[in-house]
Order: sequence, then C-alpha cells, then structure tokens
Amino acid sequence: MRRPGLRGRIALFFALAGLGGLAAITVGLTLGYRQSGAAQASPFVTAGVVAAFGLLGVIAGIWLLFDENVAKPVIALAARLRAHAHGGTQTPLDLASARWLDDLVPAAAAVTHRLGRSTLDAAEALAERTAELAAEKDRLAAVLTGMPVAVSIMGPGHKLVLYDGQSADLLGQEGPVRLNASIFEYLRPGPIEAALDELHRRGARRAPLVAETVSGRVCTGHIRLMGEASGYMLMLEPLDPEAERPLTYDFALLAGRAGAAARDTPLRDLSFVVFDTETTGLDPVSDAIVQIGAVRVLGGRIVPGEAFETLVDPGRPIPAAAARVHGITTDAVADAPDPRRAAEAFRRFAEGSVPVAHNAPFDMAMLRRAGAAPEQPILDTVLISAVVFGGHETHTLDALTERLGVSLLEADRHTALGDARATAEVLVRLLAICEGRGATTLGQLIDEMTRHERIVKALVGEAG
Repeated sequence: MRRPGLRGRIALFFALAGLGGLAAITVGLTLGYRQSGAAQASPFVTAGVVAAFGLLGVIAGIWLLFDENVAKPVIALAARLRAHAHGGTQTPLDLASARWLDDLVPAAAAVTHRLGRSTLDAAEALAERTAELAAEKDRLAAVLTGMPVAVSIMGPGHKLVLYDGQSADLLGQEGPVRLNASIFEYLRPGPIEAALDELHRRGARRAPLVAETVSGRVCTGHIRLMGEASGYMLMLEPLDPEAERPLTYDFALLAGRAGAAARDTPLRDLSFVVFDTETTGLDPVSDAIVQIGAVRVLGGRIVPGEAFETLVDPGRPIPAAAARVHGITTDAVADAPDPRRAAEAFRRFAEGSVPVAHNAPFDMAMLRRAGAAPEQPILDTVLISAVVFGGHETHTLDALTERLGVSLLEADRHTALGDARATAEVLVRLLAICEGRGATTLGQLIDEMTRHERIVKALVGEAG
C-alpha cells in the first residue's frame, strides 16, 4: 500500500514520455544544426521551442483525458468492488462514469451481482442460525430476569464482558458503563480481589460478597468463577426484580481482545468511540460546543446501548443561523452542563477506546478548548475514506453514507448522536475494506491516513 497510486504511476509514465520526446527533439535539432552550420541557428531554436511546447501540450492533454476517463474510473471501480467484497454494501456500480473502460464495468457488475446472489443464499442460511442464537439469548435473558440481582461478567484484567440492565443502572451511578472497562472503575478492588483469592485458595467456585462502589455505597451478593474460562461473575443485590434486563455482551473479550491501542494492535481487537459535536458556528477558535454525541464500536460492530449524548450550555446565546441547522436553541441548553463538565463526562465515556470523528480536527479543537480532548491517536473517517476511495472523490458524511449504503434519517441529521451513529456505520464498513486492502493494524491505518492528511487541512481551511 506504500507504492505510488495508479494515478501517480500513470502521471509518471506520461512525464517520462514527455522527457523522452523532448530528448528526441533536442538530439534531432542538434544534429541538424551541426550539419547546417551556425548561420542557421535561429530557425532551429524556433523549431525546437515550438516542437517542445507542442509536444508537452499534447502529452498533458492526453494525460488529463486518460486521468479523468481511465485512471479515476478504475480507482473508483476498485474501491466500490472492495466495498462490495469487504464492506457489505449493495450500491450499484456507476456504469456511465466509466464508459471508456469498455466491458470492464459491466463485467464487474455481473460479478458483483453473482456475488450478491451467493451472499443472499448464505445470508438466508445464516439468518436461520441467527434466529436460533437469538432464541438462546432470549432464554438466557429470561433466566436472568428471574434473578433479582444485577449480573455482570468480567474477563481478563477484570474487564467487563457482559452486563444486564440492572447492572448498568448500578454501575452507571459511578460512571459511564461500557464493555472492556475495568470493573474497578465502579467497584473498589479490595473486596473483589480478596474474594477471588479466597476462592482460589479453597478451590471453590462461588462465595458471598460484600462489594463497595467507588462512591462508598455497599452492595451485597455473590461472586462466581467462570469454570475453565479466565473470568468471573458478579451477582449483586438488592435491586428491582421487575426492571427490564437487556443484555450487553461480547464474549470474545474473555480471550483478552480489545487491549491497548498500540501500533501493532489488529483493528478487529480495538475499541472505538465515534463522536460528533454540534456548535454555535464553524470557527474552532471563537465558537463553542452545544451538543456532544458518541457511540462505541467493538469487534467490528456498534455496541447496542453504549451511547453518550448531552446538551452543552456554551455560556452565550446560540446564533439563529446555527439553531436552524441543528435545532438547538439557547433555551434548550439553559439547564445543560457547561463545556468543561460535558467534555469531561465524554472523556470518561471514551476512556480506553480509540476516538474517531468525521473531520476530526474541528471536533478535537472544540473539545480541546473545553479542556478534555480525548487522547491520541485520533482516527478520521475523512482520511480513511481517502485511503479507500482515493483523494479525488468527495468525502463528506452525506457522500459516504450514500456510497456505502448507510441509512441516515433526516430527523437524525445534524444531531450529534445521529451523525455519530452514521459515522460509526461508515467506520465499520471502511475498516472492513481497509483490512481487505492489507491495512490490518492500527499503525498501518495511521500511516495510510497520514499520506492523505492534506484533505483534512483543506476542509478545515474551508470551514474557517
């Protein structure tokens, strides 16, 4: 992926053709000049200049035609085939834009159609198995519903692998609940570690537990080891036995997935927080945040139930022009937290995950002014799109949702959480395509993004 792109290689080919032509003209005129003598120098110089500029003009014109009608369509076709193969999109190929490619695009369309039919057949078989798994999940939820306790399961490093609705309510009083977060962000480690040590010492599987939240609340219940798996379950009470019990889980975390964001970490093993902000305007220096929204992506999917959304009081009137875009008025944020408290709450939600945004420099500048910007590295879907589709394409969020087949309801457009969800859907598809291209680790993706950084700089310049 570090080689020059197709357009660069074609431009180099035409440049070499131009240089070769100039060299041939120079050699020919030099030989003619030597044979005719010094008295005939002026006509040779004139002929050489005219021939050189004429040749360069013709080559430049042919190159522009080739670039526009062959190179760009080939790059676009390859990107869309990747989107079909790895991103799961079903958008039809654009035949009109690649008419110079003769039968290549119709042939590719036929292949994608056959692939789509094969995928549909496989999807029907998968749907049957998925229905069986859903039924098993419903039975598990029913079992848990009959237990008047808050259930959570921890994997290696005391990281959350599963939690139910009551556990989310209990732990959520201490901070934002999220998969792969340490249970010690919510409960003090002493009682849990002591109970685990006692279980291992006695060779037992289950024991009573008196846990304590980080704020000092006492919870009674039980702790149970997870058999051969490297983990344990907490069952804490008392709670409302009639409360809803939706489950949030990722049992792959029992194998220790989603660790630190090192450069060699596989993309599939990372946790991402995809966020968006709505603001009083487009100037990151003078404007302020009025809303923050975010969702989490783990294991190549958006985690249901793990979302963050808050209005923000910017401490100033919201301009009518901005309110017409996002629908947030000065009265709506009257009781909202100030930018610093809102950004700090978001930072806690994003902790332990790689932050992602569309046109990230703008959102990061706004959060930085609020005093709680997420830690590096930051991924930008504008840059990832440029890696996948090429720098000549449009990389707005609307363009990406259409290109990748992501549905974006008009009611959710220009809301922080709505745009964050759309960006997360785009991210899932883009990462799958990047993996298909060979960029499978965080470091490889960052290197590719860096090559396209000028696109974001141009967007920020336009926004300012």
